[in-house]
Amino acid sequence: MAEITASMVKELREKTDAPMMECKKALAEAEGDMVKAEEILRVKLGNKAGKAASRIAAEGIATTYISADGKSGALIEVNCETDFVAKNDDFIAFTKALAQLVVEKNPANVEALSALPLNGSTVDEVRKGLIGKIGENMSIRRFARMQTANRLASYTHGARIGVLVDYAAADEQVGKDVAMHIAASKPVCVSKDQVPAEKIEVERNIYTQQAAESGKPADIVAKMVEGRITKFLAEITLLSQPFVKNPDETVEKMLKAKNASVAGFALYVVGEGIEKKQDDFASEVAKIAAGMQ
Repeated sequence: MAEITASMVKELREKTDAPMMECKKALAEAEGDMVKAEEILRVKLGNKAGKAASRIAAEGIATTYISADGKSGALIEVNCETDFVAKNDDFIAFTKALAQLVVEKNPANVEALSALPLNGSTVDEVRKGLIGKIGENMSIRRFARMQTANRLASYTHGARIGVLVDYAAADEQVGKDVAMHIAASKPVCVSKDQVPAEKIEVERNIYTQQAAESGKPADIVAKMVEGRITKFLAEITLLSQPFVKNPDETVEKMLKAKNASVAGFALYVVGEGIEKKQDDFASEVAKIAAGMQ
C-alpha cells in the first residue's frame, strides 16, 4: 500500500477544499494517485470538491498586445510574489514590453522569449535586474500568440484575467463583447466538438458513479448521465453559454444575428493552478501527520 504523507493530504485539500480526513481516505483508496483521489472526492462530495481548482493562488499580471493591423496578437502572464509588486509601474511596463515582443518576434517558448534582446540586454537579464531592484521574485509563466486573417480583440479585467479572441465580424464591438464574455464565463473551448474526449470521459465516469448511488434503474441512470454530460458541455463551450449581455440568448445566437463567428480564443487567469504557500494549515497538518505515525 502506498504511503500517504501529510504533504499529500495538504496538497489534495488545497486542490479540492475537501475536509482533511476525506482527503486522507481518498488518497488511501487511490493508493496515492493524486488525480484518482480527486476524482474519488468529486464522486463522494459532488462539485464542491472541484471548486478550489481555479482558485487564484499567485500574484502577477495578464496583459495583451495587438498589432496595428489587428492581425497579430499576444496574451502573456508574468507572476510575482505580492499584489503590491503586481501594481509596480516597472513590473507593468516589463510585462507590456514582453507581450509586444511575442507579437513582433514570435518566440517558440518562454525560454526563447527570455533570450530576446530588450533595452540593451536580454529579457532574462532585465527580469533579474527588476528582481534586484524590487526585491521580489518574478517569472514569465506563459504566453499565447495569435495570427489571423480575421480580426483580433482583447479584454483584461483588473490585469488578473486576460483574453485574446480571433473573430470575424463587421462590427468591432462584437469582438470586444465576446472577449468580455469569455473573461466572465470562462469557457474551455469554442464548440462542443473541440472538447477533448478524455475530459468528457472523466466527467461521464464521475456522473455515472454519482447516479448509480441513487439506486435508480440502469436505464434511468443512463439518461441521468447523458443529461449531465449535455449540461456540462453547454457550460464549458463558448457558443452554448448564455451571452453575458443578454442571458436570454446564447453566444452562438448572438453571433449569427451579427453575421459573425469566432475561430478561437486564449484565456489566462493569473495564478490559476499555482499554489501559494499556506501557513494556516500547519496545525491541522501536524494533527494528521501525528495520526500517520
